[in-house]
Amino acid sequence: MELFDLGLAYVWEYDDDFIFLTEKILQNAGLNTFRITYSNLHEVIDAVKQRRVGFNCYLDRAWDVDETFAELGKMLNRRKTHIFNPYKNVLHAIDKASMHLEFITAGLNVPYSIIIPPHSEFEDIYISVDDLSILGRPFIIKPCNTTGGGIGVVTGAETLKEVLDERHAYTADKYLIQEKIYPANFNGKRAWFRCFWAFGRSISLWWDDQTHLYDYIPPDEKEKYNLSKLDFIVRKIRSLTGLDFFSTEIVYSTKDEFVVIDYVNDQCDMRLKSKHADGVPDEIVEQIIHNMRKEIQRIKRAQTF
Repeated sequence: MELFDLGLAYVWEYDDDFIFLTEKILQNAGLNTFRITYSNLHEVIDAVKQRRVGFNCYLDRAWDVDETFAELGKMLNRRKTHIFNPYKNVLHAIDKASMHLEFITAGLNVPYSIIIPPHSEFEDIYISVDDLSILGRPFIIKPCNTTGGGIGVVTGAETLKEVLDERHAYTADKYLIQEKIYPANFNGKRAWFRCFWAFGRSISLWWDDQTHLYDYIPPDEKEKYNLSKLDFIVRKIRSLTGLDFFSTEIVYSTKDEFVVIDYVNDQCDMRLKSKHADGVPDEIVEQIIHNMRKEIQRIKRAQTF
């Protein structure tokens, strides 16, 4: 059987640069990689079934698009391949309603929210005027399991009618109605952060929710604004989810507290800033890949004993 150190499954065209850079860094470290796309998916499935091909580790950035990739991943899991972001962990982590309650229990600050059951299960719901008044206006409406790029999210809702109307968009999904959190101002910057957990390490960046642009956090700013708390929060989320690679959005609010806004994003957008204005800084993408490389090497060493 031909054994590869990392299988890379993807279908998004904007992942090309990330995949190319991943292969370059891993191969320079003496690790071998194998791309899996629509063009060779069924061929790879057959090869795995016949035990002609195997992987030490597997990163699946396609299973949320096509369940056939998940079938391959589950087969590999049964063969003791290390799956980065195990599927069962992801399904738990991307349920915003579950995470909302678990974050509260773990002592993390989250927006005041009302959890609404799926329209397919309960056509009629009751929300009191008092509940809406606590939310304030405008408030946010978001589906609990429909993820990625703000799909289905309404950020400026004002009325109960909007809530009732939005429930029809994803009838099988629960919804969160959340208060709108406003960031403090740190020397002209909105105190909004995109934080990554990347294969054993926390990485935090300034991220403007209005422009979607990233910026580095210099050491002096991290100390001045006590931003080491971001690492603590991200590690806490990692302990709750068991994911290897995810991002989250955290705000330092005008109420002087860190609040987790966008709980867990398991498919991180890895477009490079050198190619896209709102992409992740290239050096950070490289750092994430090096973290993955170290983890693959650790797993490979462990498998030899």
